[in-house]
Amino acid sequence: MTGLILVPILLFFAALSAAAVWAERSTKERTLRAGFAADYFLGSRSLQGVVLAMTLFATYGSVSSFVSGPGIAWSVGCAWVAFAAPQMIAGFFLLGLMGSRMALVSRRIGAITVIDLLRTRYESRGFAVFAAVALLIFFTTMMTGQFIGGAAIFAEAAGLSTEAALALFGILVVLYTSMGGYRAVAWTDAVCAVLMLSGLVMLGWAILGDAGGLEAAALNAAASAPSGEHAFLSPTADGAIPATLLFSAWILVGFGTAGLPQSAVRCMSYASTRDLKLAIVIGTVVCGALMIGLTALGFLARGLPDLGLAPGTSTDHLIPKLIAERMNPWAAGITLIGPIAATMSTVSSLLIAASSAIVKDLLIASNPALEADERKLKRIARVSTLALGILAMAAALKPLDLVAWINLAAFGGLELTFLLPLAGGLYWKRANRAGAFGSAAGGLAVYGALLLLKPDLAGFHPIVPAFAAAGVFFILGSLFGKPSSEEALRNFFPHGKGGRH
Repeated sequence: MTGLILVPILLFFAALSAAAVWAERSTKERTLRAGFAADYFLGSRSLQGVVLAMTLFATYGSVSSFVSGPGIAWSVGCAWVAFAAPQMIAGFFLLGLMGSRMALVSRRIGAITVIDLLRTRYESRGFAVFAAVALLIFFTTMMTGQFIGGAAIFAEAAGLSTEAALALFGILVVLYTSMGGYRAVAWTDAVCAVLMLSGLVMLGWAILGDAGGLEAAALNAAASAPSGEHAFLSPTADGAIPATLLFSAWILVGFGTAGLPQSAVRCMSYASTRDLKLAIVIGTVVCGALMIGLTALGFLARGLPDLGLAPGTSTDHLIPKLIAERMNPWAAGITLIGPIAATMSTVSSLLIAASSAIVKDLLIASNPALEADERKLKRIARVSTLALGILAMAAALKPLDLVAWINLAAFGGLELTFLLPLAGGLYWKRANRAGAFGSAAGGLAVYGALLLLKPDLAGFHPIVPAFAAAGVFFILGSLFGKPSSEEALRNFFPHGKGGRH
């Protein structure tokens, strides 16, 4: 059984390896034209609309989309589907808010990373270093969490040890990312996105087939819920998921995601406005289908007969258990590719963005002459990517409590660090270095304190008051701090747009 389950997965790994080799070989001409850094970290700004949509969607989706979300929905019901719903606007809001402006500005100033853009806008190497260090900390811990979740679901469903599961897909994703760079990540992300959708369809087919159809699954789920039928169907789980927390979701997994640098950099990589518009449409439809669909499947799985978890077992085990017990080996192997692909696509995007922070935002920023040495730059970029991936894999083998705690805060931490400085810098001429530093550092301080002290916030997630504080710091710093120079503003507001100075 395990052998049959592994066959589709190994074929998937072979296809990804071939895609990485192809991407690496296809970069030679573009590298000569655009330069190694621009090609390795940004794909020479040549992504087409469909690929842009799929890589953005695959980056945003992760192993938790297949595991944690459906597991919680199985436990609490429709309320968690409502919590997941804001995720469908993530790509639409990001590309619509910043897609066109980031592309124009980044081409004008030659920016390759989000931090490149912020350094130029705020004329502050200190803020760029602060943002790069924050990015590396949060990204490394997020990668560790992805490796832990991916290894767990792979090991349980395929009957492997956690170490073997981690080695199988962990080494592959680190190698293809380090060899092929952004282009390999984008194309393999597109493949992963298609397979994630395939996993959603096959999992849904298995659940609805066993339950006797959609109506029977929903009725059985509500009837068998331990919290009671009314609570299981309630959008707030009869108060267990308060409206204030549902509001928080629109910030944490909705609008706030425009500040995630691994997603925002996609706004700098597409080829034309037509590609941007196509990506907005496809990304919104696909992201909504997967994020809401997977969570809804967790809700419907409650109606399956004889599918339960042992007392004390995490709900994260629900989907692996369902795949292993309710699907034939071939179907299980193909379905299992979905969460594995989600893990690999998220890790690869985090890896390439973290590597760019080291090479472009720290090393080249301190020694610009390095960019002219293509051979040395290529070696440093690939070694950095390999080292970061191996570090995250090592941490995943024996995760520390501190790493787990930071991983929970990483998503919100990245949003607080980047969203206001990025969006504000693009659209408000008065935004300056003091506002950027104040919002990022002050927002993170408030967020960390709230997570640590756990005060009563009337159901709000700490991201809400933290963003409110960051907004106040950003406005006050920008109003009373030293304005940005006319030279810096000229690149961002060449026609005097963006408000009064």
